[in-house]
Amino acid sequence: MLKFLSLSSGSSGNCYFLTDGVSGLLIDAGVSPRRVRKELGAYGLGFNDFQAILVTHDHLDHIRYLGAFCKRFQKPVYATPLLHEAMLRHTFTRDFITPCKRVFSEGANHLSDGIELRYFVVPHDATQTVGFAIDWKGHRFVLMTDVGCMTQEAFSYAAAADTVVIESNYDMGMLISGNYPQELKMRICRGRGHLGNEECAEAILKFWHPGLRNIFLCHLSDNNNTPSLAFESAAAALSALSSEDGRSAREITALHTLPRGRASLFFEL
Repeated sequence: MLKFLSLSSGSSGNCYFLTDGVSGLLIDAGVSPRRVRKELGAYGLGFNDFQAILVTHDHLDHIRYLGAFCKRFQKPVYATPLLHEAMLRHTFTRDFITPCKRVFSEGANHLSDGIELRYFVVPHDATQTVGFAIDWKGHRFVLMTDVGCMTQEAFSYAAAADTVVIESNYDMGMLISGNYPQELKMRICRGRGHLGNEECAEAILKFWHPGLRNIFLCHLSDNNNTPSLAFESAAAALSALSSEDGRSAREITALHTLPRGRASLFFEL
């Protein structure tokens, strides 16, 4: 059984854990090793329960503690060639990442027995930002965070997944009426920033299929969104869909918002 835990999701730090009880992966390292030890320890798990760290992009809320993980635990760090080049120059990673460096190849990457990963590039204003499509012994898991807008490749991977973790960062009304500088507002919503609630809902309408068991909404803004607004927007999209046998998508697909700054429940997928 594949299980998923969000240790933190949002601009204050991002880190996700995926395991089948034998192998494990950490996705991004935006929270401290101490936090990871505490949250995994609550389930009787520890640093030996993940074998590698995957990196989506080089913004600080995703790699703030990556150097500390490399220095203390020497876990393999998988990223694209372009991201590794950037992290070799980044203040928080440059002194520690070289011994841990593992480079994704294009196409299928076999991380361990039964775990195959493909990455796909998404629009975001980092050096490069990728989502992951992971085939884990037959379970198809897709994660895409910090997505300025959906791409055809992102749609295609989500349309074949059992579980999708997708960004639902902001409510447009809250963003426009809020006190962010105009330049920052435009950065967020102009295609290379973040995916809003409406865009997330529109994406769900396009990629949903009856085999999709779980949707997790990630990277919610603390200032420009609420969990209820994000949930209601995505739930409305699911309610508009149904399978060929007449069942509503809301009956088929579990929907969750991931909390900011703290751990989620430990979900069985």
